[in-house]
Order: sequence, then structure tokens, then C-alpha cells
Amino acid sequence: MAKDAGAILKAIKDGAIEWVDLRFTDPKGKWQHLTICSGVIGEDELTDGLMFDGSSIAGWKAINESDMILKPDLDAWYVDPFSASPMGILFCDVVDPGTGELYARDPRSTAKRAEAYLKATGLGDTIYVGPEAEFFMFDDVRFEDGYNASGFTLDDIELPTNTATRYDGGNLAHRPRAKGGYFPVAPVDSAVDIRGEMVSTMLEMGLPMDKHHHEVAAAQHELGLTFGTLVETADRMQIYKYVVHMVAHAYGKTATFMPKPIKADNGSGMHTHMSIWKSGKPLFAGNGYAGLSEMCLYFIGGVIRHAKALNAFTNPTTNSYKPAPPPAGSPTVPAKRQSGSSSASRTRSPIPISLIRRC
Repeated sequence: MAKDAGAILKAIKDGAIEWVDLRFTDPKGKWQHLTICSGVIGEDELTDGLMFDGSSIAGWKAINESDMILKPDLDAWYVDPFSASPMGILFCDVVDPGTGELYARDPRSTAKRAEAYLKATGLGDTIYVGPEAEFFMFDDVRFEDGYNASGFTLDDIELPTNTATRYDGGNLAHRPRAKGGYFPVAPVDSAVDIRGEMVSTMLEMGLPMDKHHHEVAAAQHELGLTFGTLVETADRMQIYKYVVHMVAHAYGKTATFMPKPIKADNGSGMHTHMSIWKSGKPLFAGNGYAGLSEMCLYFIGGVIRHAKALNAFTNPTTNSYKPAPPPAGSPTVPAKRQSGSSSASRTRSPIPISLIRRC
């Protein structure tokens, strides 16, 4: 249900909110913020937005045109569970004051334009996105890029490099080997409680979470965030990353979403599931695997079969299929085969019907 300025002001009053954190995303995907005393937030600020310095964000405005507008999205209101004082979070769009339009280099504005473009095409009216973001947690991260040295060192109690490390109280030995983190239980999986707290925190903030698990690499993890619309899911992913970083920090660990922190083990990615809907119905639904219907699978099977036959005809020396030589004086291009004149034309698709039905 859409919120108005009055609903936000009521939430501020009822929750004794002292601070309102206006958050936006930079071109690199990092969350940025501006914290405002709740007492100066009124209907005008919530409706018209607040000015801020856009020149401090890399890739945005020059210093002589730095004034930009943070316009709150009143439907994207959350309470920050980590603030020492009660603080509300408002997602904001970035508006160019010269044109009054959404700023083209604001990632959230890009997502909104993408949704609007989908509707404009008439192909669909809604796109749903389901992300699977992976991350690493480490106990110690050190790096340098200096005058006489350059490099980095990572460590975590789960890393297989610690099989011979001496710990106070002894080395208990339970840890994943390289590519062995998918899915041993604790104590090999040492972060069950940390991930559980991350998911619980996101649930309290209103995110639709469904699971968590260890990933393939040592010290690598994933939390289950279910699907939503494009902008909605992008907002949730910013909360996801924020909660992961903050909870890891509270446990004395540091989390990273970088794709390949460890050369000899699996890297992190983000599988992204997408579906386009129109009038409440998915466009690519069917009774087969991944939305492919039986008829579609039959078609694919036929294409494969005919491609193999064509390859065999054009490369007779490299295939077991050898067509008979044409009679003397016949044209070089073979005549069109009459429908039903050959058993080859009646050959069934190489995809067994039992497999199709299982799909």
C-alpha cells in the first residue's frame, strides 16, 4: 500500500525516531547516506526532497553544478536495527534540479526507467527479479600498496590453510577443505548462527527471506532473498548487503561481496532469476522445464535432428551417414524430398517423450 508523507511522519512519531537517514546508491553500487534530524523533516521535505552535494560522488556532477535533490521514496521506509539511537531509513531517488527529472546516472533511476520501458513496449507490465548473492566472511584482512611492497593477506578460521595453525586452546580441526563447503553441518560450517542472525534481522526489517546456507568455498555463504519487482529487489539487495556487513562486523568478522578473493577456491556471483508478467500472468510459463512446453521441446528436438542430418550430408567423409551418389546427369543440388517418402522424415525426435514429461 502506497505511503504518503503523513504516514511517514506518524511512523517517526510512533517509533520515537530521532534520525532519518536518506540513502542513495552511487554508480559503483555502494550505499551512500545523509542523516537528518527527524525534527526538521516535514511534509515539504518528504514530498519535494532535500538538496545535497552531488559533486562528491565519483562520476556525477562537477563542483560548479553540484546541487542535486534527494527525493524520498515514501514506500521504501525501514527502521535501522543497528543505530544506537532510533533511526529510520528512506530510500531516495536522485533528481537533477535543472530539469526536475530523475538523474540519468543514478542506478535506482535507471531501474525505474527500465520498468517504465517494459510497460511502454507493451510486452509486459511487470518484471520480477530473484537474486542469489554470495559473499565471504573473514577474520582478518590486510593489504598494502606502498613504496616498497604491495599485496594482501586473508585469514579465517574456516580456511584450509589453518589446518596446522596453533590456536590458544588447540586447533579443533573441523573446517571445509578447498571446494568442500557445500553443505557439511556444524562444526565444519562455523557460521550457522551468524547467518541465522543476518536472516532474522532482514525478516524484522520486512524483507522476504526463506533460507541460508554455506557455499562451496571455505568462509563463503549465501542467504535466501525471494523475488520482487526490479526496483523493489534492488532496494532489498542494498539492505541485504548492509545487514551482512553489519552483523559480520558485530561478530568480529568482515564480509565482502567481491567476486574472487581467493584464487584456489570458488568465487562469488549473483545468479539472477527474471520473469516478465502481463495482466497477472507470466509470459514464459509452460508445462515443461523452465517454461518450455512439450511442443517447444519437440521443436528443439527436430531442429537438432535436422542439423545432424545436414551436417552428415555436407561432411560425408567424417560421418557414418553416407548418402548414395546421385545418378549420372542429375543436378548437383538434390531434389526436394517428397513428404513421407522416406523413413527419415518419419523419425521421432531424439528427445524421449518420458524425458519431456519429466521436464
